[in-house]
Amino acid sequence: MTLSVRSIVLFDGVCNLCNTSVNFLIDRDPEGRFVFGALQSEEGLAVLRKHGLPEHYFDSIVLIEGKNVWTASDAVLEISRHMPGLWPALRVFRIIPKTIRDAVYNWIAANRYRWFGKRESCRLPTPEDRSRFL
Repeated sequence: MTLSVRSIVLFDGVCNLCNTSVNFLIDRDPEGRFVFGALQSEEGLAVLRKHGLPEHYFDSIVLIEGKNVWTASDAVLEISRHMPGLWPALRVFRIIPKTIRDAVYNWIAANRYRWFGKRESCRLPTPEDRSRFL
């Protein structure tokens, strides 16, 4: 699979919750559909610029599939669409208005460091996972 047909997931590289979520996705994505990048990395910043997002956009997960860009709760629900098992059923939450979904997402994002902790630097992929990162 080439990078052009893979989905790019940008995440806060110093957030423990975000890093745990990336590990969760890697473990459930054996085909390697998703590639990952820290929002704070040069590669992540380049992707943000390319898609017209602000370079300081660190409080939301970003999913990019071709020309489509999703953020916050929309990104989470779109990612779940590609997961095995019952995870695609989470898309039922699309019936909840985006303003409400994003309010919950933003509340979690605003408290993520307090609740889950923060790393001193961005995650470095293991040698086994290197091909999964930008």
